[in-house]
Amino acid sequence: MRNQFRLEDLACPLSTTARHVGEWWTLLILHDAFDGFTRFDEFQRNLKISSSMLTTRLKTLVDDGLLERRQYQERPARYEYVLTELGRSLRPVIVTLAAWGNERLAPAERTMILIDSETGAEVEPVLVDRVTGQPVDGPRYVFTAGPAASRAMRERYDDR
Repeated sequence: MRNQFRLEDLACPLSTTARHVGEWWTLLILHDAFDGFTRFDEFQRNLKISSSMLTTRLKTLVDDGLLERRQYQERPARYEYVLTELGRSLRPVIVTLAAWGNERLAPAERTMILIDSETGAEVEPVLVDRVTGQPVDGPRYVFTAGPAASRAMRERYDDR
C-alpha cells in the first residue's frame, strides 16, 4: 500500500522521495542491495521477510526505477535485482540515515559503522554545500520555493 499525500505534496521533493524509499522494508532491501545482495532468496534469508512482502517491495523498487530485474537462469526462470544508476544515487541518503542513527548511540552500542575500506578508519559523514564546503545542518540554510513551485508551495515559503 502506498502512502497517501496531499496534492501539494506531490510537487515536494521530500514527499516524493519518501514515497519511493520511506517504507521500512524498502530501506532495508536497498541497504542489502548496496551490500551486494541481488537475489530474492538472499534478501529473504537476510531480512527474514515474507515472500509476499518481498515480492511487493521488489516490484515497487523495479517500477520506481531503483532496481532492475534481470534474468540469470532460464529453467526455472530466476531473476536478480540490480541497483540502477538512480538506485545507486540513493547511497548517500542511506549512509546519512545510518550515521544519524549511530550519532544517538554510544560507540559500544553501534551494530554497524561506516569505514574507509582502504584505511579501516571509521568515517563520520556530513552533508556539505558543494560550493562552500560548509555543513548545511544549521539555521543558515533554509528551503524556499523553486522555479517550478506550485502556488501552494510558494505560499508556504512566502509566509515566512
